Amino acid sequence: MAVDWEQRVDFARLRSDRLARAKAALEASELGAVLLFDQNNIRYVTSTHIGEWARDKSARCVLLPRGGEPVLWDFGSAAKHHQLYAPWLPESSWQAGVTSMRGAMPESSGVPDLLAGHIYDVLDDHGLLDQPVGIDLTDMETLASLGRRRILTGDAAPVMQAARKIKTGDEIALLDQAAGIVDAAYQQIYETLRPGVREHEIVAATQKLLFELGSEQVEAINAVSGDRCSPHPHVFSDRLLRPGDQAFFDIIHSFMGYRTCYYRTFSVGTANQQQLDAYKQCREWLDDAIELVRPGVTTDKIAEVWPTAQELGFPSEESCFGLQFGHGLGVGLYEAPMISRLNSFTDPIVIEEGMVFALETYCATRDGKGAARIEEEIVVTAEGPEIITRFPGEELLVCGRQYVRGADFVADRVEV
Repeated sequence: MAVDWEQRVDFARLRSDRLARAKAALEASELGAVLLFDQNNIRYVTSTHIGEWARDKSARCVLLPRGGEPVLWDFGSAAKHHQLYAPWLPESSWQAGVTSMRGAMPESSGVPDLLAGHIYDVLDDHGLLDQPVGIDLTDMETLASLGRRRILTGDAAPVMQAARKIKTGDEIALLDQAAGIVDAAYQQIYETLRPGVREHEIVAATQKLLFELGSEQVEAINAVSGDRCSPHPHVFSDRLLRPGDQAFFDIIHSFMGYRTCYYRTFSVGTANQQQLDAYKQCREWLDDAIELVRPGVTTDKIAEVWPTAQELGFPSEESCFGLQFGHGLGVGLYEAPMISRLNSFTDPIVIEEGMVFALETYCATRDGKGAARIEEEIVVTAEGPEIITRFPGEELLVCGRQYVRGADFVADRVEV
């Protein structure tokens, strides 16, 4: 958090740096403006948000014109709030406006055409009516209303991904703090994971702790245990944990707009040799990938060290996409670079200093009754990878009982 007596995150610098990068990426494109409905892009450009409420409603949007300041049409009184408390942009940047809200306001309501008229006027003021407007995501009602005003449209995603690809020092500090909050969450999970606990109870307690420590959004907590581990379902359930279960978790939350994606795997009460073997293999695949992270390395080199789909028992890379995976982190969960055997051989990306991304691997046990899933978040420095996910993940941790058949142990930690 910011204080007057230490230099920590400089939020004024964060705001100006992000907007400058978005403007530079727009200038380098063939677009005249970008029209952004994605809440992550809106926050990146305007440094405003109105909470989790806005996540899936498409109820606010911002237009960033080439050579101009952003204009945000926000939900009712939120615009007045920004005029009072967001002085980093002129008051004219904060406008009340109503979108089609994913088609809930149809053409017959007049609302989509009203918003399209506002957008037309800003483009006209900047002499941009003859240039395409890039859109990141929207609904068909909004697209139709822009078409009725003969506004040319294009794709805003390349512009915003280019702007967000390299993180500033302030962004990295916030990503580090977000990961630190999850460190604490895993300590709590480690202490409370016992036979008789249900997956959703762990999720509830973890959400409570995350919010207490400053999280502003918990996007998802995957809690997967026992026979649910293989195949990976990517969602929690009400399953009762039992002795000998393997259990893995993914905690995805946001601190000051910056995300985590952070897996850890545990065993409950005891661990068998198949679980130990799966964990060891999973960790080796992950460590082999981390070792390659350097500026100048291309993402296909990382994907090469991961097993093929066939080696994992799947018919194609598409069918097992995400099991061995890398993705950028920032104000969004998925940013550049995206790394997998599905895409990285045909579209390799050069790793650059200042990128922040997560690498995650998965290995099922031979009998299919368990699996290991591990993930680390990495800052790319000139010297190589800096791991910011600090809860222990080098060894399989056994929760609830200091006994492992056929294996040595130290305080619930199994040497693999």
